Amino acid sequence: MVRAMVPAPDALPLDRNFDAEPGTPVDVAPGIVRVTAPNTGPYTFTGTNSFLIGDSRLLVLDPGPRDRGHFDALLRAIGGRKVEAVLLTHTHLDHSGLGRRLAKAVRAPLRFAHGHRLYRQASWLEKLTLSRSCDFGLLPDERIGEGERLSADGITLSAIGTPGHCENHLAFGVAGTPYLFSGDHVMGWSSTVIAPPDGAMRPYLDSLQKVITLSHTHYLPAHGGPIADGRGFAEALLAHRLYRNEQILDGLAAGYDMVGRLLRRIYPDLPLNLQPAARKTIEAHLDYLMQSRLVEQLPGARYRVL
Repeated sequence: MVRAMVPAPDALPLDRNFDAEPGTPVDVAPGIVRVTAPNTGPYTFTGTNSFLIGDSRLLVLDPGPRDRGHFDALLRAIGGRKVEAVLLTHTHLDHSGLGRRLAKAVRAPLRFAHGHRLYRQASWLEKLTLSRSCDFGLLPDERIGEGERLSADGITLSAIGTPGHCENHLAFGVAGTPYLFSGDHVMGWSSTVIAPPDGAMRPYLDSLQKVITLSHTHYLPAHGGPIADGRGFAEALLAHRLYRNEQILDGLAAGYDMVGRLLRRIYPDLPLNLQPAARKTIEAHLDYLMQSRLVEQLPGARYRVL
């Protein structure tokens, strides 16, 4: 495959100015209320955003982690109203941990794409890591297919398959509006972690290109604040990822032939607590480049440019 040169893009227009107000219902758009869980962290930012969609009848999207206080906050925000379904963008525990408990409490079906799947078989060490973040045992009461429409109180969501961050990731567009619930696919405070074997770069890039073509422009992510120019930010993310491919190819050509060496070259000042995720993202790019026949893996966990 012929290598296409990619120019250096502008820096990602990240926005970390967000007052999450954990546990407090916040109106973000007509018929849409956000309740943020208190699970702050280096990969969850200010916590997971749960959304209540509708008025007298509701859809609840991403109930969040197994946290008693957040469960109680959601029940207070629901206030006894009829819940048509509890929905998940994907089955990472910071999104799905309360799914079954909340669905039972409000007597609604738990709905998402399908059970958690990996893109390839995990090694024993990867299995240990994944067990802390992936909800492998959770199955939907009802699956959600690509393009399926779900309604509550006059608001209709359309399911959009956006795999990459994980294999069963969905985004949801609000019909007739600029709003897109982007889950972890696009977040304004950070680029999305793609961590093989749970995530994969090629479907992630394809999914970015997919949402860029949609009419929805105002993104409501599962972590951090709303993204007013969601499509523009998705385009910036795509350019960022394509340029990261270029940086890895240049690094390999210069003799930085292992993941750790590429990490030190590309992320020289990255804090220690973020380095594991950066390593996995480099692995995802290397997988993509090998699939594109631009790189091959050598014995001893080394790589070289073809």
